[in-house]
Amino acid sequence: MKIVFMGTPDFSVGALDALNKAGHEIALVVTQPDKKKGRGNEVSMSPVKEYALAHNLQVFQPVKVREEEAIKRLAEVNADVFVVAAFGQILPQAVLDLPKHGCINIHASLLPALRGASPIQQAILDGAEKTGITIMAMDAGCDTGDILLQKEVVITSEDTGGSLFEKLSVLGAGMIVEALLLLEEGKLPRVKQNHENATMTGKIDKASGKIDWTKEAGAIARAVRAFTPWPGSFTDYKGKTLKIFHAAALEKEEIPSFAEAVTTPGTVAHVDKDSFYVACGNGVLRIDEVQLAGKKRMKVHDFLLGASMCAGDVLG
Repeated sequence: MKIVFMGTPDFSVGALDALNKAGHEIALVVTQPDKKKGRGNEVSMSPVKEYALAHNLQVFQPVKVREEEAIKRLAEVNADVFVVAAFGQILPQAVLDLPKHGCINIHASLLPALRGASPIQQAILDGAEKTGITIMAMDAGCDTGDILLQKEVVITSEDTGGSLFEKLSVLGAGMIVEALLLLEEGKLPRVKQNHENATMTGKIDKASGKIDWTKEAGAIARAVRAFTPWPGSFTDYKGKTLKIFHAAALEKEEIPSFAEAVTTPGTVAHVDKDSFYVACGNGVLRIDEVQLAGKKRMKVHDFLLGASMCAGDVLG
């Protein structure tokens, strides 16, 4: 099939690669404009653009895909289908109407649950036991289109936002190839979503990673997992930013020598050679791996060799 592929981050690359290897004609790759990053303001290309250039695929980077010139460029392709995977812009109806078979989206949740911008992280934040990929026929709403294919993955207790991202990227790549094969054969199913069961997710930014110690320990532990590797979970320790990479929620009774007087959220309740324990709004968080500003990421055992942390210290 003749395809316009629209995507931007690493998540999208697997699907583009799978479609390319399956023999489809990738007539145009649409991705977000290059951005300046870092202290040197070096221009950074999206992972999708990097793949496209490496495989001699034509690239189009509209600032706004809804503008007339962008729509005209997309119309010139005369594609059979547009495949969208984390593109980063909302498609207007004028774009949705262009391809012969419409626009198909790879969404990283089991719709109608977790519509929106951050379904992977939100699944972990919610403590969900499973999530998955939905291949969806796009309409003008936010992830409201008909479901074409759906498959589940289990979320383990060790999954982070990064590891779940990888699982779903691989699953989505295989599913979009399957979906297009069924579409060519006229066998692709189509089921309307139950909008009454829909839930939404919001955007995540750097500030999302700041730890609120008044929350219960389980919620904070899930946030540490969900926000690894980005934006990371962090707090303040003696005037410096302390990132937390691995933590576990405990009950007070599970902690040796827990000081019952320590009840203020954010207070270090106990320190041993391998971990330190922080009082939360409910329960206690055991912290096993950290990174202090200006230092490398390390196990708490190594961190404590150079830090004079003790019970009673306050984080945040």
